[in-house]
Amino acid sequence: MGLQAFLGDKPLYYDVIDYDRFPRIYNTIRAAFAHGRIIHIVGTNGKGTTGRFIAHALHVSGFRVGHYTSPHILHFNERVWIDGADADDATLEAAHVWLLERLSPQDAEALSYFEYTTLLAMRCFDGCDYVVLEAGLGGEFDATNVFEKYYSVFTPIGIDHQAFLGETIEQIASTKLRSMGQRALIMHQSEEAVYALARGIADARGSTLECVAECASADGYAIVEALAHSEVSSAYLQRNLLGAITLLERLHVEVSPALFVGARLFGRLSKIAPNVWLDVGHNVMAAEALARHFAGERLVLVYNSYGDKDYRTILAHLKPVIKRVELIAVDSARIETDEKLHSALEALEIAYEPFVTCKRDELYLVFGSFSVAEAFLRRYES
Repeated sequence: MGLQAFLGDKPLYYDVIDYDRFPRIYNTIRAAFAHGRIIHIVGTNGKGTTGRFIAHALHVSGFRVGHYTSPHILHFNERVWIDGADADDATLEAAHVWLLERLSPQDAEALSYFEYTTLLAMRCFDGCDYVVLEAGLGGEFDATNVFEKYYSVFTPIGIDHQAFLGETIEQIASTKLRSMGQRALIMHQSEEAVYALARGIADARGSTLECVAECASADGYAIVEALAHSEVSSAYLQRNLLGAITLLERLHVEVSPALFVGARLFGRLSKIAPNVWLDVGHNVMAAEALARHFAGERLVLVYNSYGDKDYRTILAHLKPVIKRVELIAVDSARIETDEKLHSALEALEIAYEPFVTCKRDELYLVFGSFSVAEAFLRRYES
């Protein structure tokens, strides 16, 4: 069975996760992998862009590099980036065949979509000097955490995925931070409690932990400033870039602005038309960052939300920059009902209507999730 058909039989989401399954199955084939140093990226927001800044800079510096990110927007290949480009179908299919030859049929079937694609990516990365490995929704129990880490990087941690990670910032941060390896770098955090938790875990494990806020170099700030009007126009992207530069300096890479030109990961505050911005953020932290970035503007928000997201708070944060909301249809069992979204918008006194098309004389922000981005792009392209 080909890769896409094989993955099509696996559900993307689970109500209950078996945390023992992946480590057990990985241990049966771990000796077959031959990848380089792993940089593990864990956090709530900023994982994709931080990881891509690191991977792109290492690639331009002459290293062989793989970058695993998720989920994808339009094409599965987006998840597996090797030496400057998304993996082609032939590479992915060869890795799939390789895996099926080594896994028992029972284990191959038992693995979740994310678990299987993690192994698939790691096979594609054989021979790489560095692998930038982005965690999924967690840290400690995430499939990516089974691999030996050269460096742990913690991006901003906030409230999200409460059903699996806990209701408080302390619970959520703890499960992410317990993935910490022997070397760790923590980026800007809006919650002071995260720093204290990180230091406690580092002390208990004897890990070396540095905070970007305390150790970022003058060269790092200068590079961010040099790119502030081109590659990284928003404050949150600038913080992600500073974190990536700080990590690269720890790897003894000679950093310069040229390393990051064209390094942006699509879908992260991407300007896809003169009047249309697209961002795959889907939580309160992302909404706060976008509200700050677009302060003073009045945008049409193309939106929808999964039922398990705190869309009322998200919309409340975005309200100062919203002219109206245009709800786009998304084909997903997880999507919230129109009735509940309408009720939330009415309670916030935000005008809304169905999305039809973008008008040339208005500014648009497409936001809500990877699924919202996909639905919009497929309609926009057609």
